[in-house]
Amino acid sequence: MRQTDIVIVGGGLAGSVAAAMLGRKGIPAIVVDPHEVYPPELRCEKIDAGQIEILKKTGLGDVVFPQTVLASELDVVRMGRLVDRKPGVQRGIMYDNLVNTIRGAIREPAERIKGKVSGVATSSDRQIVTLSSGEELSARLVILANGLNLGLRESIGMGREMLAPAHSITVAFDVTPVGRGAFPFQALSYYPPGPAEKYAYLTLFPVKGAMRANFMVYREVTDPWFARVRKEPKAAMIEIIPRLEEIIGPFEVTNQVWVRPADLYQTTNVEQAGVVVVGDAFATSCPAAGTGSGKVYNDVEILVNRYIPEWLVSAGMDAGKISRFYADTDKRSYDAWCLKAAHVLRSTSVDPGPYWALRRWAKFTLRSALGTLRRLRGGFRASPPPVEARS
Repeated sequence: MRQTDIVIVGGGLAGSVAAAMLGRKGIPAIVVDPHEVYPPELRCEKIDAGQIEILKKTGLGDVVFPQTVLASELDVVRMGRLVDRKPGVQRGIMYDNLVNTIRGAIREPAERIKGKVSGVATSSDRQIVTLSSGEELSARLVILANGLNLGLRESIGMGREMLAPAHSITVAFDVTPVGRGAFPFQALSYYPPGPAEKYAYLTLFPVKGAMRANFMVYREVTDPWFARVRKEPKAAMIEIIPRLEEIIGPFEVTNQVWVRPADLYQTTNVEQAGVVVVGDAFATSCPAAGTGSGKVYNDVEILVNRYIPEWLVSAGMDAGKISRFYADTDKRSYDAWCLKAAHVLRSTSVDPGPYWALRRWAKFTLRSALGTLRRLRGGFRASPPPVEARS
């Protein structure tokens, strides 16, 4: 039986960040994942300013940032017109590239093995992780970072509280300009004129080799529009955003169209000896609110920097030790903020009530005022795309 300090179940973003951080701290760890190379998957595809700061705390910013494409300004479109071009930092990177980049930073005494975990036996001393091959790993602590896979958590008595099924749906694809070499913006967010359109925003941002589109939608999963967007994505997009080509210029949709519903849930009965749950395995967040990767970085940074080194100094790994992570003030605050942001964004986008209508109006007015002030200062010129871009 192989011995180690930490076994990490799942080599997606949370598991890979944890393994890379532990290796840099000289803590023996094994991350188990069935994919030798992490495959394409619709997850976080850009890192905003707040997430960049948390990622820096993990010590992996120097690894990730060179693989991203930087956008330093964002065009904001509301009510069908460009109202602001605001400065800001966001870095685009496809999820599989992000995960594989971080995996490349895993160093001894941490290691990664290809395999599938079939069982976990926990105690207040050592944990036994069984692989589908029959191999067993012995560790002081198991980190469950296996995302939406519920089986292992249920097998050790954890449950799931569903907070909002299909809270939002993300539609993602690449877009290419027609009739010119590039779009007339670095990045762009297009907001709806009102709640009837049933979406939060369309965001366009650069990744390596492409302009990526993420469309954040609030519709029933059975809505026939999703079948149309898979079959004829450009026509389906213009159906909901009629002025889209007028704003960004002629375009084509290229590459695969991804459609991914997001449930909001939280794992229950997590305060158990020998095992800790992070990232989506602990609680999901809404992609539309843009909190997903930040929540992963926050979970893992707090766990690895604040708690694991201290836990390993003393004997045992009882539930009392583990509970301190879940009680951490910064973790609880960030988790609560993520959940609140998800509900506030949805209500602001689609709730027809007077309170939310006022919030939408105030948001539009504020952004328009800031954009006007920036134009007066010479920060940007609010004009439609060049004629050649629209011809």
